[in-house]
Amino acid sequence: MGRVLRVAQGHEPADRLFTHLFLYNPFSCSWAETSFAVADGIVVGTGEYEARETVDLGGARVVPGLIDAHAHIESSLLVPGEYARCVVPHGTTTAVADPHEIANVSGIEGLEFMLAEGREAGMSILLTLPSCVPATPLDIGGAELSADDLAAYADAEGVVGLGEVMNVPGVLAGDPEVGKKIGLCAVRDGHAPLLSGKPLNAYVLAGIQSDHECTACAEAEEKLKLGMYIMMREGSTEQNITALAPLLTPCTAARCCLATDDRHADMLVSAGHIDDAVRKLVKAGVSLETALRAATLTAAERFHLDDRGAIAPGRRADFCVLAEGEVFRVKETYILGKKYEDPGFRQPLCPRPRFTCPVPAPEDLAVGGPGRAHVIGIVPGQIVTESLSLEVTDVPDLERDILKVVVCDRYRGTGCGVGLVHGLGLKDGAIATSVSHDAHNVIAAGVTDADIIRAIREVVGHRGAMTAVRGGAVTTLPLACGGLMATMPYPEVCEALKRLSAETKAMGAVDHPFMYLSFLALTVIPHLRVTTRGVFDADAFRDVPLFSEEP
Repeated sequence: MGRVLRVAQGHEPADRLFTHLFLYNPFSCSWAETSFAVADGIVVGTGEYEARETVDLGGARVVPGLIDAHAHIESSLLVPGEYARCVVPHGTTTAVADPHEIANVSGIEGLEFMLAEGREAGMSILLTLPSCVPATPLDIGGAELSADDLAAYADAEGVVGLGEVMNVPGVLAGDPEVGKKIGLCAVRDGHAPLLSGKPLNAYVLAGIQSDHECTACAEAEEKLKLGMYIMMREGSTEQNITALAPLLTPCTAARCCLATDDRHADMLVSAGHIDDAVRKLVKAGVSLETALRAATLTAAERFHLDDRGAIAPGRRADFCVLAEGEVFRVKETYILGKKYEDPGFRQPLCPRPRFTCPVPAPEDLAVGGPGRAHVIGIVPGQIVTESLSLEVTDVPDLERDILKVVVCDRYRGTGCGVGLVHGLGLKDGAIATSVSHDAHNVIAAGVTDADIIRAIREVVGHRGAMTAVRGGAVTTLPLACGGLMATMPYPEVCEALKRLSAETKAMGAVDHPFMYLSFLALTVIPHLRVTTRGVFDADAFRDVPLFSEEP
């Protein structure tokens, strides 16, 4: 502290002085032509300073490093180091990640893996403790983490709070174990899709402070008015920014952050990260200055990160130099005052996935019964689903786009559950993956039982993968790290995703079919899901028969 104090007062030269720039100030949401000085990776002040090195930025606009307020790095299909190589060039210098995906697979070993890899990633990867492993008491994956398990990590380096509390029924019922977890951290993230009225009041009263599941402006406004931070989300299939844009104003910007939640590597490379969310907000009518407030300072304040979020004395010198032109694009990213240079691929030491999953036989996939079928309806651009009640006699029903979806227990080999899905679009073949939120069993959907079984066999053979089968062709991305993340450089992962995308498009599938498929088993999202037990009604919070004579 002594040296930077002396530098700030002009008694010693700074390490670098950045000059000839227009600096965005998130405290006032304004721009100013100025310079700023950096010592030991910290901003010491704006204005004129002596420095050992002067960096002329040629009149460029400069903004603080962008912050993703809620992400699951595992959903990128990349290990943390490769994730950083993808997002830092897009201006993201901090990501707050909930590692409940790998924790559901590998428990404490998965949490420790993410902490260790995050420290070596080349950017700030900060974690929230996974509060719901498993997501519900009914859906046990590879591990269970109690409040006592998590307590040892509450004050660990790199931990900034409690991850999304998805067990809404447990919160509302005053479950002692849930309450014990809520008491571990002062910062507590939420997960409350469509929760409203008195149940929402109770959820907030219990101590939950944020939500990233809002899909409509009215829903987000109700939560914001109760004091919650709203994390405006734009993932691969959770595309909520445009709908929520009217919420973000100069008056509400102090309670709105930006988040990606779940975004595959190919989208990170092609469309971007938080910079993509900023562009979409501007396109939807939000001023750039207001959007940047949400992308920087608000996210920092939400997690009590007083060392970042602005270019101001005492804060990390994490910032972005913007490209010329009206469109918001990052030209260069600086971390701790140094221009980011791609460090190259580093092989991670991953936890070994637990995989005991027999391949199902044709008779395991049989469906039928009296009454109408409960069919899961995919909603484009969302992870909420429709609960459809349809007369179904033949499966597949390609004319109405109704296919079988199968979830196999990959941890204990207890069998599989079968449901029906509308909206995947497949006309040929099958797809399968070991990314199946949040328990991460093996999930598959397809046109014929034979193709579904082939796809599951391919995933099981790799002990985790994403695969598409069609005729004699098999296209696969191995996911050797917990069955969730690839252990390859991100360009190779993106190429594999490109091949999978081309293949699934030839099969007739919707865009991002694997992301939609992976969420069909997530029982904490309304309305209808499928698990290893069969069909699950997330509204009633209970298993239901595939066919029912009830209206």
